[in-house]
Amino acid sequence: MIAGPPTEPVAVPASVAALAGGAGVSPVWRNQLGGLTWQLGDGPERRFVKWAPAGSGLPIAPEAERLRWAAAYTPVPVVVAHGADDRGEWLVTAGLPGRNAVDRRWLTDPGPAVQAIGAGLRALHDALPTRDCPFDWSAPTRVADAQRRAGALRPEQWSPQHAGLTVAEVLARLADVPDVDRSVVCHGDACAPNTLLTDDGAWSGHVDLGALGLADRWADLAVATWSTGWNYGPGWERPLLDAYGVDPDVERMAYYRLLWDAGP
Repeated sequence: MIAGPPTEPVAVPASVAALAGGAGVSPVWRNQLGGLTWQLGDGPERRFVKWAPAGSGLPIAPEAERLRWAAAYTPVPVVVAHGADDRGEWLVTAGLPGRNAVDRRWLTDPGPAVQAIGAGLRALHDALPTRDCPFDWSAPTRVADAQRRAGALRPEQWSPQHAGLTVAEVLARLADVPDVDRSVVCHGDACAPNTLLTDDGAWSGHVDLGALGLADRWADLAVATWSTGWNYGPGWERPLLDAYGVDPDVERMAYYRLLWDAGP
């Protein structure tokens, strides 16, 4: 399963239908673990429900906690409700202005989207206070988690540049953590779809913050630049870094991409 808007009809979970309260319900995103995001209603008053099937392990409760903290400093969805039943867990948030950076409009005109992703990520890193952040996404913590999950790592699912590496080889490389360039509160999943843009091409907010936490800024930048190739094709990594305001760091980018592949 590839993350993106559903291309086939999707059954509405009973909890989502109840939360809609008669408003229109439209599926807008499905991730690789079976989680679904639904839009309730239209216009400025629209809401979104992120729903995860029971047992999926998707970080719904952690995201609610992180959104409540981050909303004081930067444009992120405001939490309306959070709950669960025996079929799944859900998070209801208010809508933000704009559309995500892989909306059809931006897929045909990537330049403004890439500029907005880079500028928006820099603004996020500058706005969120490291001193007050209670969440950790640092490389040592993530490496320790990968080591604990060594038996569950799936090399066949890794990116082509990591094909052929064994679990032992990956863990050995990850144990050599690079020095921190700049510690920031990272988004935690800075892929292109998680930046929102207004129609004039300005970034308007960030979504999907279930892994937000303190880390080297290259943990985000490595994945953000990587995702430009997945979504727009080659040639967009440098423009994103230019918009962020940093020169490429090949070694840190390679390290954090490998760490991403070893993630849950």
